[in-house]
Amino acid sequence: MADHTPPHKKSHIEHEVVPVLDFGSQTAQLICRRVRDAGVFSVLVAPSITAEELKAMNPKGIILSGGPSSVTDDNAPTMDPAILELGIPILGICYGMQLTCHLLGASLHKAPHREYGRAQLTIASNGDSNSDSNSDSDPIFHAIPEHTQVWMSHGDQISDLNKAHMTPIASTDTCPYAAVRSDDPNHNFVGVQFHPEVTHTPHGVDIFRNFLYETCDCAGTWKMSAYAEEEIIRVRKLVGDRKVLCGLSGGVDSSVVAALLHKAIGDQLVCVFVDNGLLRNKERDLVEHTFKDHFKIDLRVVDASKEFLADLVGVEDPQVKRTRIGHRFIEVFKEAANDIDGADFLAQGTLYPDVIESGHGHAGNSANIKLHHNVGGLPEELGFDLIEPLRELFKDEVRALGTVLGLPDSIVWRHPFPGPGMAVRVLGEVTPDKLVIVRNADEILLEEIVAAGLYRKTSQVFAVLLPVHSVGVMGDGRTYERVIAIRAVETQDFMTADWARIPFDVLARISTRIINEVPGVNRVVYDISSKPPATIEWE
Repeated sequence: MADHTPPHKKSHIEHEVVPVLDFGSQTAQLICRRVRDAGVFSVLVAPSITAEELKAMNPKGIILSGGPSSVTDDNAPTMDPAILELGIPILGICYGMQLTCHLLGASLHKAPHREYGRAQLTIASNGDSNSDSNSDSDPIFHAIPEHTQVWMSHGDQISDLNKAHMTPIASTDTCPYAAVRSDDPNHNFVGVQFHPEVTHTPHGVDIFRNFLYETCDCAGTWKMSAYAEEEIIRVRKLVGDRKVLCGLSGGVDSSVVAALLHKAIGDQLVCVFVDNGLLRNKERDLVEHTFKDHFKIDLRVVDASKEFLADLVGVEDPQVKRTRIGHRFIEVFKEAANDIDGADFLAQGTLYPDVIESGHGHAGNSANIKLHHNVGGLPEELGFDLIEPLRELFKDEVRALGTVLGLPDSIVWRHPFPGPGMAVRVLGEVTPDKLVIVRNADEILLEEIVAAGLYRKTSQVFAVLLPVHSVGVMGDGRTYERVIAIRAVETQDFMTADWARIPFDVLARISTRIINEVPGVNRVVYDISSKPPATIEWE
């Protein structure tokens, strides 16, 4: 059965670790990422974690996140006060700073107005040296200018630090205690009222590095090459001489899983690729060439395109499309799995954000990990144990791991592709003729985006076939043909996205080529909607 152990109890990482107590901040994941980017492993843990549990992790430091609550609320999240007595360096951010000061005796009050947005921080000097160099400031502000921009988002303020034995080390015009440090030698604590994890705080990365290297004395051993070696050893021990089944979609996550497992267990890995008839042009050829020919992986290709397309006849509702495709995939995958003897494990591309968003390790409200869209429910139905070699990683780390494992850039830097494939990029009923149109338009679009050097600068680019016809003129005749919409977005996390500002000359080439080279299309439009309110995919 699947392992639903909270991340802070499950992690097999042997490197230095700095756990982040998550008090509900929308940017808690960013804190983890900033720490990892600095070369130190980091995980989110529930604020209910005990001091003993934290100590058992042998952390180099501890970070307390922000959060939406007020420290003075009756049901405000808190933490084990004994954590402050561990002697481990602690960085409190926003709510994390306020909570610590409150637990140590400081007074707080609600600010007349919630402070949200950019603010100018003034860093205090510890002595009489030249303030322009800021060489005598607190170590957390080492090499940071005396005046610097930060991002605030809080409704409470500290009004009195006396009982908490804290010293203010930075301020803004409206917040006299914008950063504090404990005077008590038993409390190795520093707190900031602002958010160093967001890009609106230009020196935020420097603050994290100062905490990790000046205060926590970290060595910075978190590297993808080391992670790959350790994960390979772990998988070998776990699997032994048994087989692992991997559903391969051709996307980044499943591709990296397959490459890593193949390095670990070789021929004991069996990959299944289902051709559902809804793929991009040359998708199947790319997967077969990369994994069967290049990596010499045992790849079983199942052509079920007729079955999938038959399920979609007469279907226009996008949710019905998704449901039917999902059900058919499970049936096809189950049949393929039953033909493979000795497979006890199912590998999935679960990422760390999936673990976080599912609630694992957060206040005991754990839910099942979101399964890969292609194999949802299969582990339980087929009695597999799960292997999730990416569950500790963020998306950008997965790409870095793919590079370490030798995957080509064409796989590592692929844009996301929806599980239902082109079925949700043909609006309305899906037919073979419509699939040919949208595939060919999509191929031209991506060719031009790559040629313009924009592929790595955009997060997702694709063509959509609209369920309308438009009047046009070609040569001396009137046409009444189909419309292609182009969608291109830029995003950091796919939770929000902005439409990409593709240069007009590139758009012109794309439009001209699609209209001239794709029969049945006489108009191309560009989607300039952001998410929200629009979603990235049209269906």
